[in-house]
Amino acid sequence: MSLFEKTEQQNLKQVQPLAARMRPRSLQEFVGQKQLLGSGQLLRRLIEADRIGSVIFFGPPGTGKTTLARILATETHRKFMQLSAVLHGVKDLREVLEQARNDVAAGDSSTLLFIDEIHRFNRSQQDALLDDVENGIVSLIGATTANPFFAVNGALLSRSQIFSFEPLTTDDIKELLSRALTDTEFGLGSLGLSIEPDAIEVLSQISDGDARRVLSVLEIAALSLRGAEQRITAQAIHESSAERSYVYDSTGDEHYDCASALIKSIRGSDPDAGLYWLARMLEGGEDIRFLCRRLVILASEDVGNADPHAMPLAVSCFSACEQIGMPESKYILAQTVTYLACCPKSNASTVAIGQAIEDVRSRRVIPVPKHLRGSGYDGAKQLEHGVGYQYSHNEPDGIAAQDYLGVDCEYYHPVDRGFESELAARLESIREKLRQTRKSTPDASAE
Repeated sequence: MSLFEKTEQQNLKQVQPLAARMRPRSLQEFVGQKQLLGSGQLLRRLIEADRIGSVIFFGPPGTGKTTLARILATETHRKFMQLSAVLHGVKDLREVLEQARNDVAAGDSSTLLFIDEIHRFNRSQQDALLDDVENGIVSLIGATTANPFFAVNGALLSRSQIFSFEPLTTDDIKELLSRALTDTEFGLGSLGLSIEPDAIEVLSQISDGDARRVLSVLEIAALSLRGAEQRITAQAIHESSAERSYVYDSTGDEHYDCASALIKSIRGSDPDAGLYWLARMLEGGEDIRFLCRRLVILASEDVGNADPHAMPLAVSCFSACEQIGMPESKYILAQTVTYLACCPKSNASTVAIGQAIEDVRSRRVIPVPKHLRGSGYDGAKQLEHGVGYQYSHNEPDGIAAQDYLGVDCEYYHPVDRGFESELAARLESIREKLRQTRKSTPDASAE
């Protein structure tokens, strides 16, 4: 390296932010993702066996997807090429693939092709990768923040291993901070700083496990210390961080995951968890009509007859939110979520209709018994439709002892919770009366 080249590199390094300077250069320096890189884990075994084919890195920003791709190229002695699906098109992609084929043909190192935001490539762009990936011309690493099972073509998925990245843990962040504060070549070691435990906790909370954000806030806090201060406090971290930005894709994977968590929390009778997931979705700009629809469905599907008030409350919530809108609708939604979470739960009617539908689909269709058939037309009496029907309101208890199905079958089994326990006791006496009638009535299905 010439003197000029060395000076140029030093000048470029001086303007780099801390997050760029502290980028790991080997697997030993990489922080986090132990579920992928720990001893015996699949990705670690692929690296050690030099068998990186086509992989998809899926996870939130700042978790090391790009950094790890660069490290893998170094560890496996491959040429590293990077494209962005936002900035590059098919022409750029084909040029890189052509160069990779020429390199392999000439006996040079093979190429590790890293494509950032690969889910933004359309179908034809993704398909352009298939042959060279399958033939081993390139080792592909696609990075995406969107669920690849939604965003990546099935043909490419079938040729790829998918590895899910997780946000950095508090322990990971502690390790990252320790390195940044002690590294004298690339970090802040020359400043002789320390950081308070409370400041680490605050930084863990506001960073959401994003290493880039951790180091950016740390650098601002360190460089803005006044006078002889050598200790970074929680207050310094607060003062050095901008208003927290919250990323939420109301049409993507996070939308479905948060909705699932909301419903499961309410079903599990945890109003606090339900409120948190509701807040996540509201802060992310979720459509309140979607939330209302889910709550109405839950009121029937999971609360059911255990609390008959749940359904009208959920429907009223829907109506009120449509008329009022945000931000005040959050109070209506919160009331509904907490009520539904605290309700006794029953899915007895949900299970019952499922079993009835299964019988309709898979078994012989039961004909309508003649006494239940419509009789309001000429010729009905001649066909004996409606003959023998007993009007229930003429009975002292309002229950006519007659067969309503033609076969002995029970679908609805009330649970012993809430109002449904009262229904269970009443239904048992009703069924006993109907059973006696059915025993003395010919099987309608034999007609």
